[in-house]
Amino acid sequence: MTRVTRKWWLLLTLCMPVALCISAQSLVVRLDGDLLHISAPQLQFLAGKPLERLHDGLTVAFLGQLTISTDANATIRARSIARFALSYDIWEQRFSVTRLGAGKRSASNLSVRQAEAWCLENLSLDRSSLPADRPFWVRLDLRAEDSLDQPGVLGEPGISLTRLVEIFSRPAREKQPHWVLDVGPLQTRDLPRGDA
Repeated sequence: MTRVTRKWWLLLTLCMPVALCISAQSLVVRLDGDLLHISAPQLQFLAGKPLERLHDGLTVAFLGQLTISTDANATIRARSIARFALSYDIWEQRFSVTRLGAGKRSASNLSVRQAEAWCLENLSLDRSSLPADRPFWVRLDLRAEDSLDQPGVLGEPGISLTRLVEIFSRPAREKQPHWVLDVGPLQTRDLPRGDA
């Protein structure tokens, strides 16, 4: 083997687990009553800097956007945007999550995986926004809230949806933890139903 080939194999061997991890993150879509729900069993967003901040006793916010499009995520047909505030009880070693804004909801005494699943479960779309007879794509865009975005997101009446849409219309900042998962094309008639 030449030296270049050995370097290539070494690089390939080192990168393979990362590539497998990225490809293993899949978005699961289901209908439950009048709502489209998602889950992403392999997505672990409570890690790294956000988790460190939580363990230091700070509250961490995440912004989530769920979109439907009929042209491979080029044109958004419907969207759901939410802001989640997470905290960590250092003594109990459990998480609390609150969905802020309209329809405020909370859950507490959660493990790290339960907190992640709760956030995704509470980011849903109305079934009426799905095309009945055309294929569609679903995208999840999840970001740790950047401190530069906070002043515009929170206002006197609550959360500014216009500001959240504006945030998601641009790429995440370079050091901002973010995840984008896509699935499609899907057909409404083929989606699993019920609480799965």
